[in-house]
Amino acid sequence: MNNYELMVIFTPVLSDDEFKAEQKKYAKMVTAAGGTVVAENAWGLKSLAYPIQKKTTGLYWVLEYTAAPDFNEKMKVQMLRDESVLRHLCTKLDKYAVEYNAKKRSGVKTGTEKVAEV
Repeated sequence: MNNYELMVIFTPVLSDDEFKAEQKKYAKMVTAAGGTVVAENAWGLKSLAYPIQKKTTGLYWVLEYTAAPDFNEKMKVQMLRDESVLRHLCTKLDKYAVEYNAKKRSGVKTGTEKVAEV
């Protein structure tokens, strides 16, 4: 089992319920394939750096999970078929990235925080 982080940009025309249903669908795919969901983070509506399919905003969602290496190809095919997905990026995490994400989630200082200007 490898550790992965998946970032998905969904179309902004999804309602809040549809957005949550899409999140559950892909999280359920991970667990159905024998993987485990480590963390989910819905960023919500954000501006895009450039228009995608004539849209200037998108609904961002980040999923951290563990799964078998061959699972990612199945996930990729499913996302390419899904019309509500504008873009996706799956990244394999090394042990340092896993440790960093765990620290960040628990609230421990990682050393990369910005200093608040007074």
